[in-house]
Amino acid sequence: MSEATLRSSTRTFRPELVRLINGLQPGQRIRITHHVRVGSTTSWKHVAEGKFRGVTYLATGLATDRVPEDDIIVVTVHFTKDNHELSSVTLDEHTQIEALP
Repeated sequence: MSEATLRSSTRTFRPELVRLINGLQPGQRIRITHHVRVGSTTSWKHVAEGKFRGVTYLATGLATDRVPEDDIIVVTVHFTKDNHELSSVTLDEHTQIEALP
């Protein structure tokens, strides 16, 4: 995916994150730090590591009473955890990804 195409419906991503994702190769180890929020007061950071598989878009569909901040199409990073679990994380402005040796 090129820098121009790595966009969600409502967000743009940090240029350094886009460059990193565009440079990743399948099988390369990554660490993803994702901000998880439940409700308006509970949140935490979750860290996952694994082997990069690819990047795609997830169409979340339409629903009534959506707020403008809700994405309809989101960028999704796919990876395989060390226990062989296939996993995916959708990107937002707080997502951090590191390439590991």
